[in-house]
Amino acid sequence: MTNDRLAHSSVPLHDPIAKRWSPRAFTAEAVTREDLTGLLEAARWAPSCFGAEPWRFVVGIKGSGSGHERIAEALVEANRIWAASAPVLMITIARDTFEYNGEPNAWSKHDVGLAMGQLAIEATARGLVVHQMGGFDADKARELLGIPDGFSPIAACAIGHLAPADTLPEDLCDKEAAERARKPLGEIAFEGTFGEAFQG
Repeated sequence: MTNDRLAHSSVPLHDPIAKRWSPRAFTAEAVTREDLTGLLEAARWAPSCFGAEPWRFVVGIKGSGSGHERIAEALVEANRIWAASAPVLMITIARDTFEYNGEPNAWSKHDVGLAMGQLAIEATARGLVVHQMGGFDADKARELLGIPDGFSPIAACAIGHLAPADTLPEDLCDKEAAERARKPLGEIAFEGTFGEAFQG
């Protein structure tokens, strides 16, 4: 199934950015090891403060060990209903301190976000979809996945191939079909002073 829900932007965007969105409907088709490796490589090559690379990823592949089930167990019920059908689930994690000096890394979560942004764009370029979720129990994820002290679970995500929206429960089907929207650029980008809208 193709993804034709293009972003409406004031200037043209590259296809993997314009086509990226966060669906909830996934087919049962497996994600190949090559594609999954490509996504993780895209994340690995993200920029980070002092080159610290604070990102860590616990990947659960359906039918390969118990990781997928354990990650699904850490999701809130509203997300588990749809995300458990995705062939890949993942928890993103940030190292809390810099390795070179042990000091707190105030930018680690920002850098994990950059890595996931690159992963999501690479996924789109490969014909895959990614849905990132804040709705998970970080403490449960820490316990079930053996995440050590000094590392903070940040988010969960589902990765796979897009399925038709009508494969979802009715309330989620409506959300899936809703028009994509974003705040106007002038509400989020300022020129010179906060509140002064950027003029594109």
